[in-house]
Amino acid sequence: MAYAYCYHGQTLLASDKCGEAIRSLQEAEKFFLKAEALCKEYGETKGPGTTAKPSGHLFFRKLGTLVKNTLEKCQRENGFIYFQKIPPEAPQLELKANYGLVEPIPFEFPAVHAHWTPESLAAFDLTKRPREDNAKPKPEEEVKPVKEPDIKPQKDTGCQIS
Repeated sequence: MAYAYCYHGQTLLASDKCGEAIRSLQEAEKFFLKAEALCKEYGETKGPGTTAKPSGHLFFRKLGTLVKNTLEKCQRENGFIYFQKIPPEAPQLELKANYGLVEPIPFEFPAVHAHWTPESLAAFDLTKRPREDNAKPKPEEEVKPVKEPDIKPQKDTGCQIS
């Protein structure tokens, strides 16, 4: 959620809605701090296997600085340029993207062909398969060595490096 609110705040700032952008970035900071606490707690747990430290991963560290820098930029610009009030509630996120996506086609199972009757489906009984234990293993053929021609490097190949 921190990523979503952060990028939503950047979009709001680009559309000159600085007050809403500040509130969105404050919400992003709140979610980031909550996620950071959970990541540190997860990194300190004991148990079998490798220990992952999500709070040390690059994408997580970048998010913290991105939220902080964007929030400072919004607050600075709101103090100098926009002078907009910060709403008490965070702006709603658009959950359905309306650009850059193709409309999904609902999946429908194809109709069953007439050849697939219940009798033909019952004929596929894997317990009645032939046993492979009776088959004798084939003896491996001996690989004969191939005589390779003796290639000696020639000094006069006709190639020149200029």
